[in-house]
Amino acid sequence: METTTTRTGVAAGPAAARRLPLLDVLRGVAILGTLGTNVWIFTAPGGDIAPLAAGTPLVPLDSLLTDPSLSGIAEVLLRFAANGKFLALLTVLFGVGLAIQFRSAARRGDRWPGRYRWRALFLLFEGAVHFTLVFAWDVLMGYAVTALIVAWLLPRSRVVQRVALWGSGAFHVIAMTALTVVLVAAARSEPGGGDASAVEDPVVALYAQGGYLDLVAFRLANVAVLRAEMVVALPLMVCLFLVGVRLFRAGAFDPGASGRRIRTRMLVWGVGAGLPLNLATTLAGPDFFLLDRYVAAPVLAIGYIGLVGVVMDRVRRPGPLTHGLSALGRTALSGYVAQNVACMLLCYGFGLGLAERMAGSGPWWVLGLWAAVSLLLVVAASLWLRRFSQGPLEAVQKWTLARLPSAS
Repeated sequence: METTTTRTGVAAGPAAARRLPLLDVLRGVAILGTLGTNVWIFTAPGGDIAPLAAGTPLVPLDSLLTDPSLSGIAEVLLRFAANGKFLALLTVLFGVGLAIQFRSAARRGDRWPGRYRWRALFLLFEGAVHFTLVFAWDVLMGYAVTALIVAWLLPRSRVVQRVALWGSGAFHVIAMTALTVVLVAAARSEPGGGDASAVEDPVVALYAQGGYLDLVAFRLANVAVLRAEMVVALPLMVCLFLVGVRLFRAGAFDPGASGRRIRTRMLVWGVGAGLPLNLATTLAGPDFFLLDRYVAAPVLAIGYIGLVGVVMDRVRRPGPLTHGLSALGRTALSGYVAQNVACMLLCYGFGLGLAERMAGSGPWWVLGLWAAVSLLLVVAASLWLRRFSQGPLEAVQKWTLARLPSAS
């Protein structure tokens, strides 16, 4: 059956035909990319607390420079490629999804945000459950809060949205720069202050040998510290949501010539500016991690979107990899939670305890774990969609929202 496509790339046929294939592939890539960061948290001594240990580099370039090895190079490459970039990419894609929801509501003549408030609040609930029961570095809660803010902005004028985009971005950069100055000054005022990078032994033992309910209680007892990223990154998420909205409206994900030109420019500018900026902030050391993860990384993430788009533009006949990434993208919420559940069961003491068993054995097993879980997610998503039209958590969300009262 033939369908016609509007400038926004939405076909006038059935719902299945209205999907933008590039968005599904990008979501799949983003899910595997976030795993490329999270897997190092699950396998580190102290689990959730490990990234908060003072002086701990997110990309260990120093160790590579002092003791180069093939395994060290592989670890640094994955960490560098993943750190902050896929968080930003996924945030932009959430903004795109919000723009699609807004446009759909406008076409139906529904009030906005109307029922979308329920969707965002339910995502907040899902994120709270995910944080408590699975993973302290959950992003869903932050996305839910950001969605409520940006949903309020979408009916406003383009001028208001532009001011919100540049204003939130500028505020974020200034705040991250100021905090970095404070961190650098504090580090210089306390030289040789001992081993500040080590996670406390009781916390390491908790993740290596403690029970599941002990970890749940630990997260709840330290909720203020473990949810700090959501507060710190909120202006950035508002900015990136609005970037996603603008890209979608500009046709950056369209299959036509205009979309291809935009994607090429995103690749050139995102990688051209983002790669040297990320190298600079990474080489500057762990005291610059705020600028590295929350300022430089989003720039390169735009280049990632362009890169995936340019590659997809040259794919004449999608193969198993494209189909697998697309399937994972269509079940992104389920895939995101599933990867964290799998790593939790494999790495923590109440499960297989691989983090303690494999400690000191080098990074290859972590790289293998990332590859194995990634393959599992892609295969499972492909098989699931052969029988069902959406992922399990997506189905639960849809079922629940259909039974909530209308906000109109």
